Amino acid sequence: MDIGTYQMGNDEAYKAVRWALEAGYRHIDSADWYNNEQGCGRAIREFINDNGLQRSDIFYTSKLKSNNGKTNAVKAIDKSLKECGLGYIDLYLIHSPLGGPQMRRESWEAIAEAQKEGKLKSIGISNFGVGHMGELLGKGLPDPAVNQVDLHPFMTRTAIVEYCTRRGILLEAWAPLVEAMRFKHPAITTLAKSYKKEPAQILLRYSLQKGFIPLPKSSHKGRIISNTRIYDFELQKEEVECLDSLNEALVTDWDPTECP
Repeated sequence: MDIGTYQMGNDEAYKAVRWALEAGYRHIDSADWYNNEQGCGRAIREFINDNGLQRSDIFYTSKLKSNNGKTNAVKAIDKSLKECGLGYIDLYLIHSPLGGPQMRRESWEAIAEAQKEGKLKSIGISNFGVGHMGELLGKGLPDPAVNQVDLHPFMTRTAIVEYCTRRGILLEAWAPLVEAMRFKHPAITTLAKSYKKEPAQILLRYSLQKGFIPLPKSSHKGRIISNTRIYDFELQKEEVECLDSLNEALVTDWDPTECP
């Protein structure tokens, strides 16, 4: 299970990440933009030390805040490495396509070079639309391993999903719980009642069965634990299809997937 840390300060992120790791989470998602890389990194380092684990036992993601030139991207990568204090970053993403084609290209060049240097293990993108991905692929640089986007039954992004699937790009869902905006939707409450599960668990199960990597965000210990209880049931094919039909292009936070 993975946990997101958006809108958490360092102290809050530290507590949430510690609780998540203790509950069995092993993928922690942060970003320069979140201003909590220190808290996330401290929680991970302490958990590793306290439990006799290896650095490789925890998967840590961070992201490039701005596309504003190759030199600035290099500096940002080094800053994130210093902030988290983990030695390397497992997955590093361009946080958004904002900035235009040339700046996106320069960011990707810097990230690809940092990967060669061993600073970054895997590299990818976030909030990229089909057009943005087309600019990067097949241009002599590595293909992104991941595209992290707003994905849930009320924002299915069929074109992006089909493109990524065809090109072998994994999809991470950064708002799989729809920011709790549709917990009371009849389709969700009906399934929750049927499976004796919470709405959040239905949405996370949907994400898994769609082949996405869900990144639920919570700073509440009880919810962090509850979100892991999704492996003891499976939605039927027709139930997944029903959820797919709920698409309303609902934007939960921001949507730069069609920016120039």
